[in-house]
Amino acid sequence: MNYMRTAILLAGLTALFMGVGYLIGGQTGAMIALVIAAGMNIFSYWNSDKMVLSMHGAQQVDESSAPDLVRMVRDLAGRAGLPMPKVFIMDNPQPNAFATGRNPENSAVAVTTGLMNYLSRDEVAGVVAHELAHIKNRDTLIMTITATIAGAISMLAQFGMFFSGNRNNNNGFGIIGTLAMVILAPIAAMLVQMAISRTREYSADKLGAMIQGSPAPLISGLVKISNAAHQIENPSAEQNPASAHMFIINPLIGGHGWDSLFATHPKTENRIAALQQLAAEMGTSTNTGGWGSGPSRSAVPPTGGSTGGSPWGTRRGGPWG
Repeated sequence: MNYMRTAILLAGLTALFMGVGYLIGGQTGAMIALVIAAGMNIFSYWNSDKMVLSMHGAQQVDESSAPDLVRMVRDLAGRAGLPMPKVFIMDNPQPNAFATGRNPENSAVAVTTGLMNYLSRDEVAGVVAHELAHIKNRDTLIMTITATIAGAISMLAQFGMFFSGNRNNNNGFGIIGTLAMVILAPIAAMLVQMAISRTREYSADKLGAMIQGSPAPLISGLVKISNAAHQIENPSAEQNPASAHMFIINPLIGGHGWDSLFATHPKTENRIAALQQLAAEMGTSTNTGGWGSGPSRSAVPPTGGSTGGSPWGTRRGGPWG
């Protein structure tokens, strides 16, 4: 599960934050930076889920407003051995989803209306299982803290400009060094943040496929979401790019998803290749012909009220019916 690698990366990010503080104010600056980091972590621990959901205009739903989706999440959460998370829908044309929350007991899954309209029921279940895997692995807390510290490093580096006049006297850092810090510190923070995000996506793909019982629906879902994400704008994500790493596929138009230091997500083709290898190990097919097709059994069978128009069988006039 690469927990050791994630811990090392997080430790590096915290050390970078303290290092920027030291360059600005010496030992006192480092201690102040540590206190600020601790305060931000505490605030993020208790309020990160509400902040992120609010950023993206997510609205909570229940069995009366989105019965099929809520039942799907409940069934998959039961398979994963998780308590039932809160379920949210974002009125957004881009197919995408994310999970948030400080722990499995206080978690939420949010999907876009585009996801429900564009993907089949089985593919949506694959995406939801992936997000539940993030919750089970406690990635949501890790990614939120990482994003918070990374953003603070950028802010702290900017503060260094105001103290550059004193650097020549104290430790020779000088204005050139300060400028270098302002440029390089946020980049270094971004690299650590993105490396953690990419590490966790592979783990969530694998566990999500195992929760559902087959990698096939997630494979086809990733293909559809990846293709659409480069064509359909996600306004809330464009306004809040720091949250892009939380989505199953990079929601920012122009993001290419290639495996490099500057990619928030692994290359989709690489994720699919890993899932195809998992399918071979599980002895299941990667063919996605619909509910119950092939050796893969659908995670959530269609409800009896499903009609030909929408795969969700929601009441006529609903936002995705």
